[in-house]
Amino acid sequence: MAEKQLVKTLKVRVRDKQAKRLQEMSRSVNLVWNYVNELSSRIIREKGYFPNYNELEKYTKGCNKELGLHSQTVQNIVKEYVLRRKQFKKNRLNWRVSNPNNAKYSLGWIPVNTGQASWKGCRVYHNGDHFKVWDSYGLDEYKFKTASFNQDNRGRWYFNVCVPIDADKTYSKGQGAIGIDLGLHDTATTSEGDVLEAFRFYRNEEEQIAKLQRANKKIELKNAHAKVKNKRKDAYHKFTRWLVENYGEIYVGDVNSSKLAKTNMAKSVYDASWYLLKTMLEYKCDNAGIVYREVDERYTTVTCSVCFTRNKNFPKGLSGLQIREWTCVECGSTHERDINAARNILAVGHGRLAGGIPALKDGDDVKVLSNI
Repeated sequence: MAEKQLVKTLKVRVRDKQAKRLQEMSRSVNLVWNYVNELSSRIIREKGYFPNYNELEKYTKGCNKELGLHSQTVQNIVKEYVLRRKQFKKNRLNWRVSNPNNAKYSLGWIPVNTGQASWKGCRVYHNGDHFKVWDSYGLDEYKFKTASFNQDNRGRWYFNVCVPIDADKTYSKGQGAIGIDLGLHDTATTSEGDVLEAFRFYRNEEEQIAKLQRANKKIELKNAHAKVKNKRKDAYHKFTRWLVENYGEIYVGDVNSSKLAKTNMAKSVYDASWYLLKTMLEYKCDNAGIVYREVDERYTTVTCSVCFTRNKNFPKGLSGLQIREWTCVECGSTHERDINAARNILAVGHGRLAGGIPALKDGDDVKVLSNI
């Protein structure tokens, strides 16, 4: 019986000496995209229907030799265009701009089809060219599937490739279950009391970023934003990997960031980037074969995780966020608000508190979550 395989995306940086050739190929990609964009718009205007891939592809046959692209790269551009046009439901999509001095400059993108890139001696071979990269994964051990060359906002180029991996090698050895409460005081707090601190990635660099904006130092400004982004991703990758390696079930509260983003805490909400954290956790859990669920977190903060009694006198709104500890009036248990919320989120995930946090009836048994 064949082993189940998963697909993982690896990202390696291309050496700066190769940037000139990649930039030339990127201009050719933009030319094909813009041609197909105009052609599709014209067919819609004159004939009244959306042309499909087969109709658009026949107009681009043979252009790859003139543009210095692989024939399947041109086909992938047309496929991507048709896909995005259906997604956004527009007669014409945005033009891809090749001039780096233009404010609407499109970051470089070169799609590579399966089998059209190979690896040999720390080099990626594609379309008769070879590109040196910093190999941090040992790419010679993998078989390449679809891939692409991509440029970041600092002008650096990366090779992103999808590779098959055995599912059995990625499964988590963790057996326990854990609940996670997302917040601003601490970015994430678990039901076991572990904390991902709010590092204030952007807020710590905000003054320096403002100076660079006033001085119109575009390159330094891009580097500053990239520094913030990389620090956040590094911290979140380490935290989510630790969770996946140590637990078999992970439940996260479905925090609503849109409401908080309209308050004076908007910068802190954007800095926390809960969506990035949940996205990382979701795909890592999927690859590791463990349970991941987002659950209703209503009233989890104001409900005692020992006796399940809701504190109806708990302050609402922003004023309630300042209260870090509180004592249950029924059982006398003292709670740290985020840990208490995480324990209740775990209980909701297990179905013991289905439909939010209901009040217990007289005679019901009480389970202590700390013993789970």
